[in-house]
Amino acid sequence: MTLALASVALAVILIPAPAAAAPLERFFRVGAGQYAFTPASLRANPGDTITIELHSTDVTHGLYVDGYDVSAEAQPGQPAALTFIASRAGVFRLRCSVTCGTLHPFMLGRLVVGPNWTLARAAALAGLAVLAAPLTLRKAAE
Repeated sequence: MTLALASVALAVILIPAPAAAAPLERFFRVGAGQYAFTPASLRANPGDTITIELHSTDVTHGLYVDGYDVSAEAQPGQPAALTFIASRAGVFRLRCSVTCGTLHPFMLGRLVVGPNWTLARAAALAGLAVLAAPLTLRKAAE
């Protein structure tokens, strides 16, 4: 039984992820204020068309997406939008492109392009661990 569980765990780790889903249009409303983006993390799949609408809550802020060379600038009460196609997988930094105060360099976010297979595999391995625990305890008691 232990060998079977180990084989399943190895398969979860090594089997390639399925093909990506069809591209979608994704819309994100991002707030900018007090040196933070809300939400700070955005997720999309390769090929998705991403539109980010930037809303400033205090002073003029910008949003620049590293690796895609796109940006927008929003003033309080005047949102701005940027649209691009997520053509590359990876993690890309979102940063404020307008000096907005003393903590401006720390106003960062991220765009994750690609399916979250790490989370799915971790959940599967955790499930296997839960199944294996009673077997291990029973074997130790013998």
